[in-house]
Amino acid sequence: MTGIGIVGIGFMGMTHFEGAKGVQGGRVAAIATRNEKKLAGDWSDIQGNFGPRGSSTTDLSGINTYTDYHEMFADPDVQLVDICLPTDRHEQVAIEALEAGKHVLVEKPIAIELDAAERMVAAAEKAGKLLMVAHVLPFFPEFRWAREAVTSGQYGKLRAASFRRVIASPDWSDDMSDFRKLGGWGIDLHIHDNHYIGLLCGVPTKVFARGIMMDDYVNHLSTQYVYDDPELTVSCISGGIAADGLKFGQSFELFLEKATIQFDAGTYGDEWVVNRPLTLITDDGEVTNPDPGGSGEWCAAFTEEIQVAVNAVESGTEPAELSGRLAQDALKLCHAEAESIRTGEPVALQG
Repeated sequence: MTGIGIVGIGFMGMTHFEGAKGVQGGRVAAIATRNEKKLAGDWSDIQGNFGPRGSSTTDLSGINTYTDYHEMFADPDVQLVDICLPTDRHEQVAIEALEAGKHVLVEKPIAIELDAAERMVAAAEKAGKLLMVAHVLPFFPEFRWAREAVTSGQYGKLRAASFRRVIASPDWSDDMSDFRKLGGWGIDLHIHDNHYIGLLCGVPTKVFARGIMMDDYVNHLSTQYVYDDPELTVSCISGGIAADGLKFGQSFELFLEKATIQFDAGTYGDEWVVNRPLTLITDDGEVTNPDPGGSGEWCAAFTEEIQVAVNAVESGTEPAELSGRLAQDALKLCHAEAESIRTGEPVALQG
């Protein structure tokens, strides 16, 4: 049984706590937060942009609680440290956990600055431990199904892909309302796309982007990803300038040799609307809506994500979906896009 220690009990810490309840072979063994109220099980102040509000009577029986996360790192019941802190604290806490001999799962993005991401990856290699980054998008049913359809080769080679991820400026969290603290929406939001594109299509050699900058941060962009294969066309639109009524929107369209796959959904007003359910259009003229699976639980994708992390701890093998290097490459793409917007030129991905 892999013991999980969660550092940080905000919305994402609560989400990981709830998600871990469905994991086989792993359990939350400890939590660390400076908030005494939360240590006592009152999580009623926690509310995110999906899922329920936290409970005032969270059951923490059998779970070790710490106000100082360093004490958790000395806990023999914890093998995997799950870091759910603000991004600017990822580097320090992750490296300390690795140096303490723990495997690490850290919330996305891996960091804001490239040097910090490099130091984290290097620390994991030196410690001989796994550094996994919790990019959850590949575990959502439609995105998982699409990736499996592409990698299976059933519908031939991927020829082109387009993605979209947009939000209105969020007002549900003080921590989210100031995009500057998050590296801009070009990192905090759009890194989901860059990670999934790297996983699905491979990491491109260059990017060419146009967009809107605010205080030197990317607020909205449109990117063309440049691959060595001149016939592979991949693009993405992402940012935080949507009208208030469009709280969130995401879509993808994949063109394979023998099929086209589409999906489009979002939050319009206060309603989740599926504009185009997962749709498979094949060369024989058939149009179907595959069932992508999933339990429908609000934290189900996080359960799958944590399950993969626990399995990796047991096997000692880094999972592709949670790869620290892939997360670092996704961040490199974000920085290259920002430079492309500033210069008006294609920018190569840093080595």
